[in-house]
Amino acid sequence: MMQHTIITIGRQFGSGGHEVGNRLAERLDIPLYDHNLIHMAAQELRISNEDATKVDETILGRFLSAYAASSIEYRVFMNSDESGQTLTDRVFDRQCAIIRKLAEEGPGIFVGRCADYVLGDYTNCINTFIYAYKDDRIRRIMKLYKLDEKQAADKVKKTDRERKNYYEARTKRTWGSIEDNAMMFNTSLLGIDGAVDALEAIYKKWEERGA
Repeated sequence: MMQHTIITIGRQFGSGGHEVGNRLAERLDIPLYDHNLIHMAAQELRISNEDATKVDETILGRFLSAYAASSIEYRVFMNSDESGQTLTDRVFDRQCAIIRKLAEEGPGIFVGRCADYVLGDYTNCINTFIYAYKDDRIRRIMKLYKLDEKQAADKVKKTDRERKNYYEARTKRTWGSIEDNAMMFNTSLLGIDGAVDALEAIYKKWEERGA
């Protein structure tokens, strides 16, 4: 079993969770795994990045929450191989295998992708969830995506719903629950840097424990 430390980050949309992970990875000089996991899975499955992306966190959530998928999205979602396994299942299964392999090889930070669930048997895994007050998240999305307040609020609501449905469909756990996350950080109170500072200190303490 691995001795190095892994951090997983679940996040509300607009909370800055990805930025926390990115800054933390830079400080600790360890890899950050997020959207690149989709590209790795696509490469191993020999499918296009575009098709793999269509069955990532958002498209499955949209499908499950009764959003109308286009005919192209539906075909991609349901496209099965000879074993009858759908493309979304194949991508998810391959992505899980990649996450476990990378975790065995060395320290890293995994953002989203149900990594806390996938690495549930790993004792040196710090599972975290980043959240923030809704108004702060809306303001952040307005700034990042150049949207008005209503557009940003709709995007926050829609993306959170998609992530929640994706996570809960795959793990049978409650997204963002205190029971499944060792630590939760409110960036409205701590700020991005405060969350990074706290996680950096926790990571280094865990590393000392295993030394």
